[in-house]
Amino acid sequence: MSDFNQKLNPPPFKIKVIEPIKKTTRGERRKWLEEAGYNFFNIAAENIYIDLLTDSGTSAMSDYQWAGIMMGDESYAQCKNFFNFQGIIRDITGYKYVIPTHQGRSAENLICYAFDLDHTKITVSNQFFDTTRANIEISGARALDFVIQEAYKPSLIHDFKGNIDTMALENTIQNEGNVSLIILTVTNNAGGGQPVSLANIAEVSKIAKKNNIPFFLDAARFAENAYFIKLREKEYQHLSPKEIAKKMFSYANGCIVSAKKDGLVNIGGFIALNDEQIYRRITERMTVMEGFPTYGGLAGRDLEAIARGLTEVLQEDYLEYRHQQLEYLGKGLEKAEVPFLKPVGGHSINIDAKSFLPHIPQSQFPGWALTVALYEYYGIRAAELGSVAFGRQQEDGKWIFPELEQVRLAIPRRVYSQEHLNYVIDSVVDLYKNRTKITGMKITYDPGVLRHFTARFIPIVKE
Repeated sequence: MSDFNQKLNPPPFKIKVIEPIKKTTRGERRKWLEEAGYNFFNIAAENIYIDLLTDSGTSAMSDYQWAGIMMGDESYAQCKNFFNFQGIIRDITGYKYVIPTHQGRSAENLICYAFDLDHTKITVSNQFFDTTRANIEISGARALDFVIQEAYKPSLIHDFKGNIDTMALENTIQNEGNVSLIILTVTNNAGGGQPVSLANIAEVSKIAKKNNIPFFLDAARFAENAYFIKLREKEYQHLSPKEIAKKMFSYANGCIVSAKKDGLVNIGGFIALNDEQIYRRITERMTVMEGFPTYGGLAGRDLEAIARGLTEVLQEDYLEYRHQQLEYLGKGLEKAEVPFLKPVGGHSINIDAKSFLPHIPQSQFPGWALTVALYEYYGIRAAELGSVAFGRQQEDGKWIFPELEQVRLAIPRRVYSQEHLNYVIDSVVDLYKNRTKITGMKITYDPGVLRHFTARFIPIVKE
């Protein structure tokens, strides 16, 4: 049991249904790793003890949401659940047009289509995450990251490491002249769930309006970002998370959302905006690709679960507990001097794999090696956000490696207890003490696009 003397208050809910998880042996896990090509995406979920691969679609839903599911109206068009879904999103965001999608990457794809992105155009963000970047680059456009430089210093404490560098943004707009879309990710997933300040959102909005550039929020974790603003921007401490969220959305032209995060559901997403012309263009496309505009690839019951989840996620007692969980995990690792991205983010602890495994060069994928070791020794599945996920291999075979080499421990919402977190802390700390035993990895199959989902590997054996 970890003994770092931090209090974690009881969760603002009680457990009604449980899902068993099973313990496995190291020998079994080594066999499964080998069969999976050492890719944790290929390992059967039933063989995972603690699953921290992602916080996307892994939330536990409430009795209120499950009750709503039983009220699903499965009419093909204009089902009653859509109007509840639309009304709640309009209330939170202030946007007139609401378009359901089956998940966030569908929303990304539709936005790329709606704004005619092609090889002549540039899109800008604080940091694009994997599927957003992939959708943009498949369209032919360039995707540029302009997160502030503090974001690349893992041990540096900064309240809003997710902020966009507004000077770099303005310089690019002036010098390039073809920036066609700004997407600001709140919180910044690629950078450890670090928040974006309301002041930064307002400044980006000002720049976008001045240059007549559409500005959207990638708002999958909007409630967590709003809570950080409440904690860290003094002028907004008197506001509720919902009031802060409304302010966030008021500065943008629209948003794309994977509801699998702060929607507290297992599937679904949406686009919301005020521009009728763009709305019409999106719905014309989605009728062919996704479904009728009032269901967007979702069942009526899914729409109802999202609507109810969006109301629950803004409850301050929930957000306080969510924040405490991450702080608890972070302080447990910090006491043992495990290197991770600081301060603690909104949905994950991101281990600094370069510092954790300094003996493994980026060419041997230290982040991936760390995830393999976490599973082999402890049955914990985590996500690599480093050279495999974000590295680029040029035509001449040379690699361009990302500045950060991270392993993300993403905490599902309303799923794991303090005891589970203690197990994670003890496991990571034990692995850190024995880190010199970990060896690098070699890619044997590289799909090129979204490499980390399907690539295969072998360990590099020490001579």
